[in-house]
Amino acid sequence: MDTPVDTPVEIPALADAEELSCDVLVIGGGTAGTMAALTAAEHGADVLLLEKAHVRHSGALAMGMDGVNNAVIPGRAEPDDYVAEITRANDGIVDQSTVRQTATRGFAMVRRLESYGVKFEKDEHGEYAVRQVHRSGSYVLPMPEGKDVKKVLYRQLRRREMRERIRIENRVMPVRVLTAQGRAVGAAGFNTRTGRFVSVRAGAVILATGACGRLGLPASGYLYGTYENPTNAGDGYAMAYHAGAELTGIECFQINPLIKDYNGPACAYVANPFGGYQVNRHGERFVDSDYWSGQMMAEFAAEIASDRGPVYLKLSHLPEESISALESILHTTERPTRGTFHAGRGHDYRTHDIEMHISEIGLCGGHSASGVRVDAHARTTVPRLYAAGDLACVPHNYMIGAFVFGDLAGADASQYKPYEGELPQDQLRDAHKLVYRPLHHPDGPPQSQVEYKLRRFVNDYVAPPKSGARLSLALEAFERMRADIAEMGARTPHELMRCAEVTFIRDCAEMAARASLARTESRWGLYHDRTDHPARDDDSWFHHLDLHKSPSGSMEFTARPVAPYLVPVPDFAPTGGASRHLGEVHPESVATAGARDAAPVASAPPSGTVPVTDPDPDRRGLDHTGAGTSPRLLELLALTEQEPELTALLPYLGDPSPAVRRSAVDVLTETVPPGTGPALAAALRDPHGDVRATAAASLRELVETLPAEPDLREGLAAALTEDDPVVRAAALDVLRALRLGDGELFADALADPETAVRVEAVRALVSVDAAEPLSRAAADPSREVRVTVAKALANVTPGKLVADTLDPLTTDPDALVRAAAFATLAVTGCSASLAARAVAAQADPAWQVRSGAATALSAAEARVAVPALARALEDPNADVRKATVLALVRHSAIDEDARAALATATADSDADVRAYASRAL
Repeated sequence: MDTPVDTPVEIPALADAEELSCDVLVIGGGTAGTMAALTAAEHGADVLLLEKAHVRHSGALAMGMDGVNNAVIPGRAEPDDYVAEITRANDGIVDQSTVRQTATRGFAMVRRLESYGVKFEKDEHGEYAVRQVHRSGSYVLPMPEGKDVKKVLYRQLRRREMRERIRIENRVMPVRVLTAQGRAVGAAGFNTRTGRFVSVRAGAVILATGACGRLGLPASGYLYGTYENPTNAGDGYAMAYHAGAELTGIECFQINPLIKDYNGPACAYVANPFGGYQVNRHGERFVDSDYWSGQMMAEFAAEIASDRGPVYLKLSHLPEESISALESILHTTERPTRGTFHAGRGHDYRTHDIEMHISEIGLCGGHSASGVRVDAHARTTVPRLYAAGDLACVPHNYMIGAFVFGDLAGADASQYKPYEGELPQDQLRDAHKLVYRPLHHPDGPPQSQVEYKLRRFVNDYVAPPKSGARLSLALEAFERMRADIAEMGARTPHELMRCAEVTFIRDCAEMAARASLARTESRWGLYHDRTDHPARDDDSWFHHLDLHKSPSGSMEFTARPVAPYLVPVPDFAPTGGASRHLGEVHPESVATAGARDAAPVASAPPSGTVPVTDPDPDRRGLDHTGAGTSPRLLELLALTEQEPELTALLPYLGDPSPAVRRSAVDVLTETVPPGTGPALAAALRDPHGDVRATAAASLRELVETLPAEPDLREGLAAALTEDDPVVRAAALDVLRALRLGDGELFADALADPETAVRVEAVRALVSVDAAEPLSRAAADPSREVRVTVAKALANVTPGKLVADTLDPLTTDPDALVRAAAFATLAVTGCSASLAARAVAAQADPAWQVRSGAATALSAAEARVAVPALARALEDPNADVRKATVLALVRHSAIDEDARAALATATADSDADVRAYASRAL
């Protein structure tokens, strides 16, 4: 008997783990997993099947199936036609060798299932009653008694000959695939009833955990009210990723039509053969796409959003016998609660058509194209690790495809015997920590709250239509969610299971956002609709987009050309070729709404491309800390304690590994031997961005202690020609601080394309009192540069050139520039003409300008300034009134009216205004 789910649990010792052993480990007891176990056992393997629920009623198939969407029955359809159909539906981005397996093996699988007792609809002559739903090809095979499919499969698992080969462990949830010697060797998990830690050694591992159905948040807000089976939380996606396997097509989301306010499909596939169809509010058929694809969903979404919406599944026109047959199928097989839902609203198919809407997003190979990369034998890119079913990227594979690839995986994996080495202890410790972490703080945020927050971010920032900015915000949110997830609390094994699922959802959310950011085009209709890259780009992106976890722990991408087709398809002509390594995907800057230095402008169509990858292949050699476990890094740590000379560090500064070079810069910064300055300047020209950034930060940190030597100047001047703007800005900063530059050198940097560099150039020019180039910088297109110039002129020797430069800045189109220019007049002097302008500026709509104008009037003649300042004491903005009081203070020594005005300010509502006025009096 199972332990009650609410039984508290204590953290078990890692040494007390229960270890199991098998030839083939199957993770997931649904459609693909069951078939994989059966086939592996039939090939003579000893199989262990792990299921976090109970195999009897687990997986998406447990609720039944109303039909097969992709049955290629001889005489009714041809495999090549089906392959071409799937290729078109997926915009050409397919590995036809995998799709063809389903096309050619699907009929044999139908016959095999039939031999198990699964019933498919047949006509009076005993022929399969395949229906044509799409405009080309007949692939839909109804299953009138499909509600019993899982029961039939479970019966097969429990046959005597299968029980001798297949050990089923229900209520055991794996969280990590274990790897050693470059291959899969088992898994680690725990019992979701007892809480006991479990490790498994195996010859091969088959992942069959289904789709990531719990990614987006349903419109209802219910965590488990998803289109897909809500127990499928992306477990296999996360386990494959952390095991080092490649995933592909993750940016191609699953989005489906469903019944409005009900977490189930409208089942147009079932209704179409009976005469049902989708219509808009006016009863018009509107779908142009010929296949249930992203393009169809784009048309669907557009229709809902138009004045022709909502969208319905029209059944009210059907005869009674058709409606009765549909009710029998739809209310008992696909979703048993469906009839209750309609009855609760007083709806009947005879009188009400069914309002449809759009589901939340998910990841799914079987209904879209987002999954673990597999070959035609279900092998992943990690030896002896397999994937099958909705988890595997075999586009639009559906139920028959899940069975086919479960069969392929089981057959291929059956050749291996259990791993004989020691299971990797570090991986076991990490899995143990992942599972039991919530028990350390049982009163922490509950899983439901953390998961809701996480999936709300998915809806806000990742769901299409997508944009680089929203996806970048998503990545920030998901990074923050690491802390929330780490603080989740749990007390029972069941709660531990739900907490582990949240970690899988977060992993999948990050994959979805990064992959969507990497593919800078729109493809697959609604599935990957980038508003900032609205066109399909076959020249650059007729590729699979693969992702994997690098040795340093970062998520990296590769663009893999589509292999030449086995079945030619018009409009697509893949040529294969070498893959293009993209590296990490870096988010756009979303800290500010637009550039900080730009005045508001009218919106324009997006142009250009977003630099989302790091082209430097060495980046794979760095982790997020810059530390590592290589002998070279350990040697460096030892050197730090020995106060090494520069000569001892030079070999590390020139090491092939960027991680070593960056650590050498850190050691150099900590020990500062003679020659540190030139060495750091040389590191500014390192080929790796992280090394350069570290050197730049070190130079700024040490600038007060570094000698201003010629070699350092030479190195910094050379760095001004580097492509990296961080390097150029740091070089200018250090040259200025050490007085190693001159006006000519600094003035050249005013032409730099990067705003931050030009700002540093302005500051450097001020340091050498170079008014003439500063006057040129006053016309810079960047607001930030112009503001810097306006403020900097207060520190340049006053003269006609300074006054002439400030004059136009007080009428600049940007409010912050005007404000800075007026404030500087308080130092440089405020002529009669500029004083008049300052008086007029007290009516400016921007409070910053009004404040700057008040400051400027502190240097104007009292007869002009004081009356205007007295009026400004009524300004609604407290900061303006404060600047006004401070200006009046400068006049109060010689002007009675100024003192009178200050007296009125002592009763101001703002404490600062009152205090400055009172102190002046």
